[in-house]
Amino acid sequence: MIKVQYSNDRITITGHSGYAPPGQDIVCAAVSTLLLTLVFTIEQKEPGAACYRLMPGDSEVQITHPSELTKTLADAFFVGVTAVADAYPEHVRIIR
Repeated sequence: MIKVQYSNDRITITGHSGYAPPGQDIVCAAVSTLLLTLVFTIEQKEPGAACYRLMPGDSEVQITHPSELTKTLADAFFVGVTAVADAYPEHVRIIR
């Protein structure tokens, strides 16, 4: 199961969904895409506003310079990952 912990300035994602074999897991792909979009958009629009670690099964994003933009981007990530968790509750859990 993927566990997503989300607070005001930190997102931590651990685990694997177990929905399908690696390379075929649409749940993992969805969560990964949302996280990568968050990180790359922050890097492009507000360089240095976040530090991150992206590893399979263990990723973390720390917003180091919060702004309205980084908050909006993190909120958009949360909306998307919540939709994935709602669609696949046996594979993704949100922890606040």
